[in-house]
Order: sequence, then structure tokens, then C-alpha cells
Amino acid sequence: MIDLDFVRGLILAIDESGIDSIEISRGGTRIRIAKTAAPAAVSAAPALPAAPVHAAAPAFAGSALVGPPQGTAGDAADAPPSGATAPVADNLTEIRSPMVGTFYRSPSPEAPSYVEVGSRVTKGQTLCILEAMKLMNELEAEMSGIVREILIEDAEPVEYGQPLFRIEPLP
Repeated sequence: MIDLDFVRGLILAIDESGIDSIEISRGGTRIRIAKTAAPAAVSAAPALPAAPVHAAAPAFAGSALVGPPQGTAGDAADAPPSGATAPVADNLTEIRSPMVGTFYRSPSPEAPSYVEVGSRVTKGQTLCILEAMKLMNELEAEMSGIVREILIEDAEPVEYGQPLFRIEPLP
């Protein structure tokens, strides 16, 4: 049974925040609230605050949580959609943030980072965690390659569409 007060609270929280859409799985029920249509190529999954959920249960797959910044010129208009990759110089591909949140390189402060510069990654491998509204979302590699640059420091805030990684695709 769906708790209508819970859903109303979610709608109110979405309206009062910069979030564009949210999807929650709770007790076998899935709720998706969106202000606009979501892009198709976001690869992120929520997790419990103590431990990230793995790709086996991607409740946020296909959902962009925040739309592009409004009223800014230049980069925001030219940025690819959230979670999208964008080619950059030297055959590197940028992995951009699909949401506003906080960037974490590891699942906990004492754990090793998911990836380092020079790490070889495979499609679907977790690159980092993006925390948004106390939900931990794993950002997965959209291609196999080698991490050439990590553009954000651990525990730093990130914006929608902000480049996080530059990866050299493997043939």
C-alpha cells in the first residue's frame, strides 16, 4: 500500500528543491516523480547510507535528478545531457555528473578509492558515489577504458553536467 502522505512529502520536497525527478523503491513499490522527461543514458543506482546498492537494483537508472542550470550562458547550454559522455582532446571521453550532489571517491572514508588515475575500468564498473538528499548513487563507467583524469576532489560538491572523469576508451 502506498502512503499518500509520504508521496505528498516527496512531491513537496521536489518542488522546493532543484531536483528534477526522483525514483524510490520501497517495500516492493516503485515511485517515480518527475518534473520533466528524463534522458535515457544515466547509469546510477541508489544505496543505503551504510552501503551502496550494486547495479543489480538500479532504481535511478535512466533518471536525471537535476536539470541544467538556468540562466547561464556558454557551458550550460553546450554541456551534454546528464551522465552523458563527451569527447575531449587527445581521444579522452568526459564522464559528467548526472545530478547535483557530493562526489565521493570511495564507499567510506577508510575504504580505498573506486578508481585512480591510470586505473583500467570496464563498462558498468563503479567510478564514484554521488550523494544527493542522503541517497548514495553509484556512478558507473559507460565504457571500458583507462582513467586519465579525475577532475573533482573527494567530498566536493558537484553540479549537473560537471565533468568528473576523463577516460581513454579501449578499442
